[in-house]
Amino acid sequence: MPLEPYQRGSTWWVRGRVEYKGQPVTGYYRRSTGSPTEAGAWSWCSAEEERQIRRHLVGDEAALTFADAVVLYNAKPADARYLLLIVPEIGQTACAAITPQSIRDLARRLYPEASTDTWQRQVLTPVKAVINNAHDLGRCPPIRIRGFSTAERVQQDAARGKQSRVPKTPGSWEWIDAFSACASPYLAALVEFMFETGARVGQAVRLRPCDLDLQRARVKLPASKGHPAQWISISMEMVAKLANLPPRKPVDRRRGTVHPPRVFGYAGHNGPLKAWKAACKKAGIPYLPPHSAGRHGFYTELRVRQGIDPVTAAKAGRWSDPALPDRIYAHNETPDSEVRAMIRTTRVQAADGKPVKQLKAIGD
Repeated sequence: MPLEPYQRGSTWWVRGRVEYKGQPVTGYYRRSTGSPTEAGAWSWCSAEEERQIRRHLVGDEAALTFADAVVLYNAKPADARYLLLIVPEIGQTACAAITPQSIRDLARRLYPEASTDTWQRQVLTPVKAVINNAHDLGRCPPIRIRGFSTAERVQQDAARGKQSRVPKTPGSWEWIDAFSACASPYLAALVEFMFETGARVGQAVRLRPCDLDLQRARVKLPASKGHPAQWISISMEMVAKLANLPPRKPVDRRRGTVHPPRVFGYAGHNGPLKAWKAACKKAGIPYLPPHSAGRHGFYTELRVRQGIDPVTAAKAGRWSDPALPDRIYAHNETPDSEVRAMIRTTRVQAADGKPVKQLKAIGD
């Protein structure tokens, strides 16, 4: 018999089979619809019949909807928030019918005032992850979605009247000294630790007393960004700072809980932000976010200011690919006027009668 709902306690259940042209195309159902109303139960029956008939006609691969694929995907909290907006738009569309251009158009529709980087992060990336995860399980074809071009990024920035990818200002010892003079001992030690080690703020604030091995001048950094937890060396100056920093038990005021002791005394990566901004204001220095002051400052200090080779600098900061930090974390600090003067150097030398290195002709 066809699907029909019936009440069982406070919830409506369903029994029967899905039929197509009078013939059953599924096994017998006896399960809860999860609906407290009869109307909701009939709606569940209608959606289930449509889905099963589609599967019967075109096969499992073509019948899997995006909403079905989301159920198969173990989403991280951030991705889950993005998917909550995406599923109402394309949830009932078969994964096999979703095209890259339709997802790019969806990003523009969902976030008309956002940058192309936001479109990529909050729409293209989670949709691609959901569909390709279902493909790995043998449930649908894979999908490749091209990102947005530089021209599209510039066009969108002009439309919203705001520039994306604003260059970051890296931290320096001068900035850190001024910051530390107006910060608490815990906050001052935190920023110096991040600058010296290249640790992310989320890693640094999670350090526990058991992660310190000051006798051997090393610290065990928590896992982050796909990298496992690992021991890294620290300077003797940092050893002294940490040795004189009693661990504190941070309080999570939002949840009303007290965490076990932490080295820097903060519950999470947002814990130091308020005091961080206050220290910048009090010191009269530009506000640099923790990532700019720490990780960007760490790599720029090594590569640009001290001239360390990219392989050594990348290894010290735990980057597996030396090309990535050179592209993102190394910031030029030579004024444009000095660059122009350098171009003229050989011409001035020639005019003064100084020997100038001869260039070889092509083919010599």
